[in-house]
Amino acid sequence: MEYINRITLVGRAGQDPEIVYFESGAVKVSLSLAVRPPYKKKSKDKDDTLWFDVIAWGVTAEIIKDYVLKGTQLALIGEFGFDRWTDKKSGVMRSKPVITIQTVELVGSRNQSEEKSSTQHDFATNIANANF
Repeated sequence: MEYINRITLVGRAGQDPEIVYFESGAVKVSLSLAVRPPYKKKSKDKDDTLWFDVIAWGVTAEIIKDYVLKGTQLALIGEFGFDRWTDKKSGVMRSKPVITIQTVELVGSRNQSEEKSSTQHDFATNIANANF
């Protein structure tokens, strides 16, 4: 029997993406995604926001680097996992949850006025709406 490890999130980029190019030619992008539960939309309490660390590789990473800025609204499908490392000071094994993006779609922009510009929105969405 196969397993299913899939998570779907819609939120806003918490910062500009950080991109790393490796000597092997691999490309990785990292950012945080802020997700607010839909039933809390009217609340201005920032404690309602859930934060997810997300990463992408290859062509998906390049697309995110080119089209995503802090505040950009994204819909993504990814795989839930953990980064694991040994704490240098204590020697204790540490971990944190991380989502590896498989599919990304730009569903909005940072400014409400830009969201109304369907030409710009459609162009970016069509480019980023791919399963790599």
